[in-house]
Amino acid sequence: MDVALGRATRLDPVIDWIARDGRLEPDLQGFFSRLMERMVAAGIPLWRVYLGLQLMHPQLQAMGVVWRRDEAMQVQEIPRRHGIQFTTAYVGSPVQEIRENDREVRHRLVRPLGDSHHIVLHEVRAAGGTDYFGLPMRISRGRPFPVLTFATDHPDGFSDADIADLRRLIDHAGAVVEMHINNMIAATVIETYLGRETGQRILQGLIKRGDGDRINAVLWFSDLRDFTGLNERLPADELLDMLNMYFETIGQALKAQGGEILKFIGDGVMAIFPVLDAMFLPDATAGAVRAARAALSAVEEVNAGRVEAGREAIRFGIGLHVGLVTFGNVGTEERLDFTVIGPAVNRCARLESMTKVLGAPVLASADFNRVCPDPMRSLGRHRLRGVPDPVEIFTLP
Repeated sequence: MDVALGRATRLDPVIDWIARDGRLEPDLQGFFSRLMERMVAAGIPLWRVYLGLQLMHPQLQAMGVVWRRDEAMQVQEIPRRHGIQFTTAYVGSPVQEIRENDREVRHRLVRPLGDSHHIVLHEVRAAGGTDYFGLPMRISRGRPFPVLTFATDHPDGFSDADIADLRRLIDHAGAVVEMHINNMIAATVIETYLGRETGQRILQGLIKRGDGDRINAVLWFSDLRDFTGLNERLPADELLDMLNMYFETIGQALKAQGGEILKFIGDGVMAIFPVLDAMFLPDATAGAVRAARAALSAVEEVNAGRVEAGREAIRFGIGLHVGLVTFGNVGTEERLDFTVIGPAVNRCARLESMTKVLGAPVLASADFNRVCPDPMRSLGRHRLRGVPDPVEIFTLP
């Protein structure tokens, strides 16, 4: 309701939807798509809308969300990697002008554009755009704030009433966009530091000490060789470079096969392949073997270059096991860690330590071998520290 005039306006149904149902949309893409559909239905001649978000993400600096009225997939996300602010895609763009000067911009695209106009304006005009309007979306987090730009293909461009409605819309939509930004930041931070599986469990409410589940899992533990010696011999930056290269190699190999890193323990990696049903254990164990082979192969290639450059080779061992573990929260009342505990975890770590003794880069337990479809070779029975009886140990053929 337009309070000043005492009459309804065309934007009222859109604002009512934002307040009632729009704020309940589970993801930003869905909210954005349905919001634009309602804006067009209200008579506002939108053709292309862009929402630019700054992120808190280890790989991405920003995310663009683009809606196009005339495309089958109306909403698309465009990831922007770190360093985008130094590229021609951003420098001199309307988004930079809006964000850095905290002001609206408008370009009538029916007029010829010169070389000084950014490429995005030329692209919008060439695709049929006739008018371009953008403005900042202020949120409580402050700078850097989101930016929203609108383009129309209406022959007359945006009317004064259209511009007024777009200014009115942004304040109402901003509250919902900010909610999604906060949700994305929370999910990214949790998944970056804890992993996807663990992050989802925590976001679903497992945040109390003692919360947890008993799950069947294929367990992975890997460890760098001679890390103490490397600490003594290598400069800190070179050691960090080696660690990150090793972790990246392990992480990529695990991710490709459905494994997830639970934690980094110094130079060690603890990971799991969760198994919801015992019938899937062969798939998970086979995935772990493929991940081990891939990691070894990738490091072999890396080491060829490192040795040629006179640098230390990366050497590591992997222990593989299968068993029931408790997957949950431990710690103090105020500072928790989400981890796996149980005898199976201990055996997996002990198997990895035996790779140094037996001279094999990958060792697996008899339990792992029993359900693994890939043939493995027995190395006989050996004692594991902390395990009362000798156990049979297997390696890759």
